[in-house]
Amino acid sequence: MCDYDNAIFRLATAQEAELEDYTGEDGLLYCGSCRQPKEAYFPEGKTIFGRDRHPKECDCQRKRRETLEASHREHKHQEEVERLKRTGFTDPAMREWTFENDNGKCPQMHKAYSYVEQWERVSTGNYGLILWGNVGTGKSYFAGCIANALMEKEVSVCMTNFALILNDLAASYKDRNEYIARLCSFPLLILDDFGMERGTEYGLEQVYNVVDSRYRSRKPLIVTTNLTLEELQNPEDTAHARIYDRLTEMCTPVRITGENFRKARAREKMERLKKLLNGKEICL
Repeated sequence: MCDYDNAIFRLATAQEAELEDYTGEDGLLYCGSCRQPKEAYFPEGKTIFGRDRHPKECDCQRKRRETLEASHREHKHQEEVERLKRTGFTDPAMREWTFENDNGKCPQMHKAYSYVEQWERVSTGNYGLILWGNVGTGKSYFAGCIANALMEKEVSVCMTNFALILNDLAASYKDRNEYIARLCSFPLLILDDFGMERGTEYGLEQVYNVVDSRYRSRKPLIVTTNLTLEELQNPEDTAHARIYDRLTEMCTPVRITGENFRKARAREKMERLKKLLNGKEICL
């Protein structure tokens, strides 16, 4: 929009003078709060619709506009984040797996922070992760923190598992290629509980198709697994070898250590029950 068009727009959208506004010695309208002019003269000799001046934004108006624009941007951002989480998570509980909710007991959590902070380089370099370790050490939570943080940056992430993928593929026989292509379209794909899927020939073939397609897409992949690094590096047969080879090429192993949080919760629950049965007050 040129200066002339801008002037026309401002003229057409002129606001009524407020009670505290006043006319300055130069004949222009001034804001009674910030003391800045709310009008400006056209270049000498020029008029529009018989007027020699046009509205001008004072500091108060600028601040109100900027506040409204910021509110609008935040609203649009929250709408987009909600859309990403609705389409990217297969379990609503995953929304709670955030850095803010972390209990600080995972020694490796700083690596999740770094992965998010370095996302541009991670994405460009196609750096994936294999999160492995004992049951209940927080591997899924670690991955969920990455997913939520990236979604807050409006990066599209899909976090799912092969049990759901295999069920979806079985239900959509004609659209398998389209379904896998959609999985591979996400900038980041997270496969939770890898290795827990059915070990049938059909199941392994579909696992291979997904992993191979992701491999060819050259986009980052994160997997969580209870398999050991030795099991991944020494597969039992060719069917598993061609899957694991691609995974270990795409993804860097990160061992997640720490206490089994499920056992810790079970102990806490047991202690609360004991107090309840003994007639003692419980603070939940």
